[in-house]
Amino acid sequence: MSILGLKKKQPKTFKVKVITMDAEMEFSCEVKWKGKDLFDLVCRTIGLRETWFFGLRYTVKDTHAWLKPDKRVLDQEVPKDSPITFHFLAKFFPEKVEEELVQEITQHLFFLQVKKQILDEEIFCSPEASVLLASYAVQAKYGDYDPNFHKPGFLAQDELLPKRVLMQYQMTPEMWEEKITAWYAEHRNIARDEAEMEYLKIAQDLDMYGVSYFPITQNKRDKELLLGVDAQGLHIYSPNSKLNPNKSFPWSGIRNISYSEKEFTIKPLDKKKDVFKFYSSQLRVNKLILQLCIGNHDLFMRRRKVDSIEVQQMKAQAKEEKARKKMERQILAREKQLREDAERAKEEMERRLFQLQDEARMANEALLRSEETADLLAEKAQIAEEEAKLLAHKAAEAEQERQRLEVTALKTKEEHRLMEQKMREAEQLAVKLVEQSERRSKEADHLKQDLTEAKDAERRAKQKLIEITKTTYPLIAAYSSPPPPPGPENMEMQLEMATSHRLDFKDPDMKRLSMEIERERLEYMEKSKHLQDQLKELKSEIESLKLEEQQQAGVYNLRGYAEPPYVPHSNRNSAYMAQMAFFEECISPKGSRSQILMYGNVISNYNSIQVTV
Repeated sequence: MSILGLKKKQPKTFKVKVITMDAEMEFSCEVKWKGKDLFDLVCRTIGLRETWFFGLRYTVKDTHAWLKPDKRVLDQEVPKDSPITFHFLAKFFPEKVEEELVQEITQHLFFLQVKKQILDEEIFCSPEASVLLASYAVQAKYGDYDPNFHKPGFLAQDELLPKRVLMQYQMTPEMWEEKITAWYAEHRNIARDEAEMEYLKIAQDLDMYGVSYFPITQNKRDKELLLGVDAQGLHIYSPNSKLNPNKSFPWSGIRNISYSEKEFTIKPLDKKKDVFKFYSSQLRVNKLILQLCIGNHDLFMRRRKVDSIEVQQMKAQAKEEKARKKMERQILAREKQLREDAERAKEEMERRLFQLQDEARMANEALLRSEETADLLAEKAQIAEEEAKLLAHKAAEAEQERQRLEVTALKTKEEHRLMEQKMREAEQLAVKLVEQSERRSKEADHLKQDLTEAKDAERRAKQKLIEITKTTYPLIAAYSSPPPPPGPENMEMQLEMATSHRLDFKDPDMKRLSMEIERERLEYMEKSKHLQDQLKELKSEIESLKLEEQQQAGVYNLRGYAEPPYVPHSNRNSAYMAQMAFFEECISPKGSRSQILMYGNVISNYNSIQVTV
């Protein structure tokens, strides 16, 4: 067999590129493959079993079309490019995503497609719902929020909100990110498939969810309308409002749908209602509308029937898979929690280790410092001991000094008491001396007065004696010579002469006078001798008093005491000097008997004063 024959027998193939919502795949297809063969290959490749929701879409002449499963690929109006590009998308949408979507891959593909339609503004979404949906999309992509890992700006590269919402409010991307992150932080412990399901559950309540719009007219001349086909039925919209339909035809109320070229006819189940007709400008669009109507109606009827064995098996497997994944997630969450606890414990141990190391280092430093301090304290203790000994010695000395001072204080107190007593006695003595000096001064005045009177009496007596002698006594002629001057010696001579002739006196008065004179003479002699002795004693006492005064004045000056009240020396000794002069005058030869008698009285007074003192 030749080589050319082998080449002719080899089957011809063509390249196909299939783009899903999260991947791109290329296949080499045989020429005879139908659309179902390529679709099954793609489903097997991605592991999809819920195939009735999806289809392969392509673009021809700016119009979307779906690859027919029962017709060969190359026989359809597919692009002639190589490779031929198809988009694997959801063709039909479920009424309730939580009940109808079984496989996780099915759920994920729906999530990605609906998210893209919302971001491309094919499905209208309010700003509040857009932020909430964006938070679930972030949870599905990044997992649980971690402030240590998800720093501000981590959503800067993600497209999460429609441009219409971004333009509607004057907010910076950072402000939008803050609002999304606030919702995102509340979705903790939600897995990716759960977050995607929450996203779809919110999206299925949007007015434009799962609706395919086509331009139509009710008749050839009327204004344009929009036909909406979804899982609930057919809806007629105004061109400016895709949210609220003007008229709806649920699948449960439609008996038949047919078209003839550009005319569509909707026959209600209620025969009383009018048949609704509308027109489409393109035949290709009419075929697409019919395909969507048939497919959605079949799914609508299928939902109201018992699930097939295949679907039941899929749901059971999905349930088991969800339970298994839930358990795995729980185990993972528990392991994660344990790991986090272990990491926290490790961090705590490391922190504690660092703390202990720091404490050990500080303890070592403290030990070194304590050793240095101990040495220093030992030196200080030694110094303190020496100082203590010195202080003890000084304390002993101080105690001795204190005792000495106490004794001295006692002595000083006693001396002070004695000195005060002596001072009081000296003051009393000084007062007495002053009083005595005054009294003696007065006595001296009296004595002078008495002396004067005595002299006068003596003169009168002498005169009388002379007169008597001259007139009565016969011997006076013998004494006709002038009498000697008066004086003690002459007086004695006269007395002797008078005595020698006393027996001759005949006058009783003369006898009496001569006897008195004799008696006074004898008394004068005795008193004169006694007065001489007393005068010597008085002089010795005055000298001793002067010496004591000088000694007391010296003691006061030496001990720091104030001197006793000063009495002038002239005043203190005036009485004594007067007495001395008077005594000397009395004991002198010129002294008369009356003076001697007066001096005797003075001496007796002085003795009484001395006794009193």
